[in-house]
Amino acid sequence: MSSPFGSAPVSGLVTVDRAVSELRRGLDVVVRDDDGHVLRVAAAEYATPDRMAGFAAPGARLLLTNRRAGTLKLRPLVGDPVALPLAGPLDAATIASLADPTADLDLPLRGPFSVLRRAPQAAEFAAVKLMKLARLLPAALAVDAAAADDGLLAVPAAEITAYDLAAARGLRIVSDARVPLADAEQSRIIGFRPPDGGIEHLAILIGDPPRHLPVLGRLHSECFTGDLLGSLKCDCGEQLRGAIRAIAEAGGGVLLYLAQEGRGIGLMNKLKAYRLQDQGFDTVEANERLGFDPDERVFQPAAEMLRLLGFDAVRLLTNNPEKVAGLTASGINVVERVPHAFPANNHNEFYLATKRAKSGHLL
Repeated sequence: MSSPFGSAPVSGLVTVDRAVSELRRGLDVVVRDDDGHVLRVAAAEYATPDRMAGFAAPGARLLLTNRRAGTLKLRPLVGDPVALPLAGPLDAATIASLADPTADLDLPLRGPFSVLRRAPQAAEFAAVKLMKLARLLPAALAVDAAAADDGLLAVPAAEITAYDLAAARGLRIVSDARVPLADAEQSRIIGFRPPDGGIEHLAILIGDPPRHLPVLGRLHSECFTGDLLGSLKCDCGEQLRGAIRAIAEAGGGVLLYLAQEGRGIGLMNKLKAYRLQDQGFDTVEANERLGFDPDERVFQPAAEMLRLLGFDAVRLLTNNPEKVAGLTASGINVVERVPHAFPANNHNEFYLATKRAKSGHLL
């Protein structure tokens, strides 16, 4: 089935989205790659003795990202993900604790654990990527399976790894309404949805900026705690409201509100990262201990949203050079970086210092 909204086949997107739903419900799915590997996979954070029965066959393994394996001092790190045979000390409780680092400091003497000394399979990489798409911890149980294992949903590895780009290219406008804002009364909110019905993004169009000139714009990743609750742990709420004010004062522009909570790891995982920060780890270390990259966001959706709104050049409100690079790589001309910083408070000054020192933010 072809998509009327771009070159991405809708069937592949829908299959990946269905697999995400299955995993979040605690069910297993099958991942197959072009090299003939077929894996039955499940979320490691849901490991229980009963569920482990489906992974009792020879060759069953736990897949951890290189980031997570590194924090656990596992060697050798021969690729990403790292595979640990399900044997010896790897019972359900241990597997769940290896997936979730929030109890690491309470469990310092686990192991030793064996690591398979081979390059990872494409199906293994896709299995962990699928956990990320599901906003679960990036750790998977895997066992070799038949092509159609017990009627489980099967998804090609290539469709999983291509999902982000395919979903972005298939975005279309599904809603558009006038919404006067406190600091920008002449505003519209425009909703974007991928053809598989997956995660939706929003644009706040302020005024009527001309399409033939670079638009003043901001890419803002949603932050439930900062945007809605006024959390002092970050500067997201100030950045959101400050950008709306700045764009309105400049006569118009656009703010893209992207569904990329916690720099792309999801709200539940962000809360786990906050717990790790309370244990003394900084924001980058916390993400890496969870098994994620410091920043898991992708910028293709933002570029496609700008194009659908009629913009191909932007003056970008940001302190993050990665946003400039990401939009540029996606075909949007960033003609200027407009600084967008706010004073620190007692709760977020270490967070901001870490973004400056480790993530290259120009603060």
